[in-house]
Amino acid sequence: MTQSPFLKSINDFMTVRRYSRRTIDSYLYWIKYFIVFNGKQHPSQLGDADIERFLTWLAVERNVAASTQSVALNAIVFLKKTFLNQPVGNLSAFSRSSRQPKLPVVLTKHEVSMLLGQVAGIPRLLISLLYGSGLRRIELVRLRVKDIDFDMCQIQVWNGKGGKHRLVTLAPELIEPLKNQVDRVEQLLAEDCAVNGYSGVWLPHALARKYPNAPYQPGWQYLFPSTRLAIDPESGKLRRHHFDESALNKLIRQAAARAGIRKQVTSHTLRHSFATHLLQSGADIRTVQQQLGHSDVKTTEIVASGLLPPATLVLPVHRIHMFSSRAPMGFEAR
Repeated sequence: MTQSPFLKSINDFMTVRRYSRRTIDSYLYWIKYFIVFNGKQHPSQLGDADIERFLTWLAVERNVAASTQSVALNAIVFLKKTFLNQPVGNLSAFSRSSRQPKLPVVLTKHEVSMLLGQVAGIPRLLISLLYGSGLRRIELVRLRVKDIDFDMCQIQVWNGKGGKHRLVTLAPELIEPLKNQVDRVEQLLAEDCAVNGYSGVWLPHALARKYPNAPYQPGWQYLFPSTRLAIDPESGKLRRHHFDESALNKLIRQAAARAGIRKQVTSHTLRHSFATHLLQSGADIRTVQQQLGHSDVKTTEIVASGLLPPATLVLPVHRIHMFSSRAPMGFEAR
């Protein structure tokens, strides 16, 4: 199945239509799972009852989360309606997953300070940006040098979740470390350009054809590049990719363990902490919604609903290194 011509044709179909690599990989995983579950029958021969049986099995036997079941449903509907051009019925008879979503984990400001105390250099800068700007993990590692506006203290996030663009706050405390990081990126670019066969950084869609020199320009380089050059699996060209996002969570878990933090800390924990501390500082929930890039304020309210009662919100009055005691990393509520 790994080298299946059918799956390859789906991959090519989605690539030409500019689906993200993450979406393609996710859909291919669930389409393959669906085919194997049904005895490797061709999907064109499978009907609504087969789809409902598969989704019910995921909920009852595999006990997957509702969001996971939803992704599987979206992948199969895409396969049938968009790729195979076959109708899909109501699909209301399958059992919905009853597994409850996890509660958001939030660190106190003291815990954030303890966490940062366990890291230095680039790992500290990465974690500081997750907390200080409320970025998603993938948004952070995909940042380009040109996305940092030092004069306006802003970060431009392009093609975030749902393909949306937004501006987020850049903490003034991080300006100097980020300028040093930009200098390192430019030095690394000069070294890469001297390597035989180097093809510059990857650019989305047709930008590489429209701006042939852009892959070699400092502004288009990833702000946090990989430590080594690698072959781009799609183009076969030698490039330098961005920092591995899976390695970022590993850094955070290790730092949390060294700091003695018993909570389950991930990159999303820092995003929740950013939102919670911003609300505690008096920021309007709509401001927080805009910073996080949520389409619906109800998603932001999930974080707000996890706030502790006012009596427990006694925060330390001393200034934490690189942090304001009133709001996350120099962000003041207006």
